[in-house]
Amino acid sequence: MSFRTRLALFFVMLVIVPVLALALVGILIVRGAQDGRDETRLAQGQRAAEGLYQESRSRSEAVARTIAGDQQVAGALRDGDDEALTTRLEDLAGRSAAVRLRLTPAGGQPIEVGGGPTVAPARAPLVDGDGEKAGEMVVSVTGADDYATLLSRITGGLEVLVTQGDSLLGGTLEGSPRGLPLRGEAELAGTGYRITGFEAPGFDGDPVAVRVLVPSSSGDGLTEGSLGITVLLLAFMACAIIFAATAILSLKSVTNRLLNAAQELGQGNFGVKVPTEGNDEFAGLGAEFNSMAGQLEARLHELQLERSRLQEVLRRVGDTAGKGLDLPALLAAVLESLRDGAGADCGRVRLYDVPEPRGRSAAQIGNLANFEQVMKAAESAARAAEEEAETQMGDLYALARPLHASDSADGLLGVIAIARPGRRFSDADKDLFSHLANQAALSVENNDLHEAVQRQAVTDELTGLFNHRRFQEVITMEAERTKRFDHELGLIMLDIDNFKRVNDTYGHLQGDQVLREVARVLRDSSREVDEPARYGGEEMAVALPQTGLQGAYDFAERVRQRIERLELPLVEGEGTLKVTASFGVASMNRAGDKDSLVGAADAALYRAKRAGKNRTEKAE
Repeated sequence: MSFRTRLALFFVMLVIVPVLALALVGILIVRGAQDGRDETRLAQGQRAAEGLYQESRSRSEAVARTIAGDQQVAGALRDGDDEALTTRLEDLAGRSAAVRLRLTPAGGQPIEVGGGPTVAPARAPLVDGDGEKAGEMVVSVTGADDYATLLSRITGGLEVLVTQGDSLLGGTLEGSPRGLPLRGEAELAGTGYRITGFEAPGFDGDPVAVRVLVPSSSGDGLTEGSLGITVLLLAFMACAIIFAATAILSLKSVTNRLLNAAQELGQGNFGVKVPTEGNDEFAGLGAEFNSMAGQLEARLHELQLERSRLQEVLRRVGDTAGKGLDLPALLAAVLESLRDGAGADCGRVRLYDVPEPRGRSAAQIGNLANFEQVMKAAESAARAAEEEAETQMGDLYALARPLHASDSADGLLGVIAIARPGRRFSDADKDLFSHLANQAALSVENNDLHEAVQRQAVTDELTGLFNHRRFQEVITMEAERTKRFDHELGLIMLDIDNFKRVNDTYGHLQGDQVLREVARVLRDSSREVDEPARYGGEEMAVALPQTGLQGAYDFAERVRQRIERLELPLVEGEGTLKVTASFGVASMNRAGDKDSLVGAADAALYRAKRAGKNRTEKAE
């Protein structure tokens, strides 16, 4: 093999292949970071879409119950007066902000108020003035476009589509949704998107699909980071090839010293130097070779540092994505980024969701002891000015910024502050601080929204007690715990006596007041470990962990007597209303099961009803 061939192979193996490998690794890291961010945004968008949809449905159900219980609607249904019924429905729809309402009388033609595409409908049966079933009603308080706009704002600008079949009901994108998958990847209006979503019943019964879309990063060609790596690679390769060609053409012969130096360099020893004595071509080649070796060492070192930084960014993105809605962890990640990016020594985030004037500490990094006074001053100045503030005490500097909600009506969420000694924060530091402070505020808002949706999912809106679904989860969990630890589990079921008569005589507003007051007594009488819930209608239940039959009976008697002492003011007119309740109690031990426990308490409740009401009966 000729010397020229060997030299060419030497440059290929030493320069081109390692640089290509490093460039490929850098591009893959950049791509991986972008893909991870897109997946995180999609997952957060899915949770926000489902939570907002459930909230809209809950409001529709509340409106449906109000209209279904309206006495004028019931009277018009009984009399068959369609004109009066339509007028009353339009009035109720306007009061309750119902976007679309359809009432279908039994055996009659549907009556519809409002219109347009809607989401999250609620259905409710209708009764006439005589209490007989008179038809069905469908109500929606949320338009498809309004839902899509609000969801896009909540998710920080994600695209949203609401469709029914191949029809677009509303959204933030133009174009036909035909053939668009519920989850996966697709192209819409010439742009590739990643998609996730869910289906739910629509106003007419046909399913409605809600999709959240993120522009597909993997299909956008080279990103800014990978493009820079590619350009640098091409430039470096061009320089290396030119230099190699020049060196090969200029060399006349091979010497042992140059060969030995090349072998050392090929083994990764960049400290080797080729002798450059004399003024001939070999001396010039040796000097250039030495220069190239130094450049390679410096560039490889830079690439290694860059690769380490990219790996750290990827790790932090992955850690942040894994934290989900863990607010302290997300805020700590923001502070860590400020420490690395803005050169801060320490920092903290305080939130004002508690009545204390200084709020509560949600996250902090570094040793705050030496910076407490300067950080307090910066936080106070930022709150007073409602904008970013910087303070100085001696050689200590602090920077603070209030965390505002995206909806200004929600006021101040908290304040974020960082500090360091020796030098002021530069404009670049402040720009990074401002950007990450906005991200922290968005994290706080998203966390609050998530907690609100979680509370609504397990709470009865009228009474504030746990709902039936939550009760079933609790009774199942407590029954399993009773079996595992050989404890007893008590169960109380109560039913408000003559509740239908209260509704018929005084109206549903009075009935709602009775339910709320009885629920209050039940909640105030319960221990922290007890689980009071609205079982259904006027029936309520309490699971009593580690409580036997006699203990459950004594608890029920205390609650019954407190309810008996209630004197409720009439909603309309003067006077008061007294109510009573009947109770059934039961308990289970390790040998029992949940269904038998509920059945026994229910049977005892109905014995109390048959025995004259306003009494407590134990299970047989």
